[in-house]
Amino acid sequence: MAYGEFANIYDKLIYEDIDYNLVSNRILELCKEYQIQYEDYLDLACGTGNVGVNVAKYFKNIYAVDLSEDMLNIAFNKFKKNKIKAKIICQDMCDLSLNHKFNLITSVLDSTNYITDNEDLIEYFKGVYDHLKEDGLFIFDINSYYKLSNILGNNIYTYNSDEVFYTWENVFEDEVLNMFLTFFVKDKNTSLYEKFEEEHIEKAYKEEYIEKALRQCGFKVIGKFEGYINKDVDEKSERIVYVVSK
Repeated sequence: MAYGEFANIYDKLIYEDIDYNLVSNRILELCKEYQIQYEDYLDLACGTGNVGVNVAKYFKNIYAVDLSEDMLNIAFNKFKKNKIKAKIICQDMCDLSLNHKFNLITSVLDSTNYITDNEDLIEYFKGVYDHLKEDGLFIFDINSYYKLSNILGNNIYTYNSDEVFYTWENVFEDEVLNMFLTFFVKDKNTSLYEKFEEEHIEKAYKEEYIEKALRQCGFKVIGKFEGYINKDVDEKSERIVYVVSK
């Protein structure tokens, strides 16, 4: 299962590639720009909580949802360490049921690409719509079609450090990227390396399809950017950020 053992080394690997402060600050800038109320915040597919913890500091009621219990355990400890009271919930974001509405809902770092079925994508957007307040914002991003098909597709990557070695082999076919990862992680006590494997699957969505699905569910796209900077999207943008409202 994706993000099983990987949860334990996720932060160590991903922190080198992702500027979580940039992501968090941009989200907060957008909240200020669109003058939302800082009351209820939901972080969908929250992972280990790196973005959620930063954004949650400005809200009164915080919910964090993920399908991985391993990720949620790490997120729980981060919220606790930062003295933030949050409801940590293990739930499929395509079948969202929280009995609560939010001023801000986020789903960052290509979580949406992990939804590989078109009907599930609609259910995901409908669920977010039903949980969003009338004046609220939904901010999410996708790995672009260009990135999955041209940058990551059919390539092999390796990573090597004293503590972790992994290989990452990709196969792109029928608009789906299959990522096969093999890890060797050093045990601190024995200095021996433990092997485990992960498979991750992301769907390459074209912008036109995402935007049509959003409109079908009642959303309006009020902002669209390349990454978490105020830059227009072009044909070689690798991460596309959407800001949508009811």
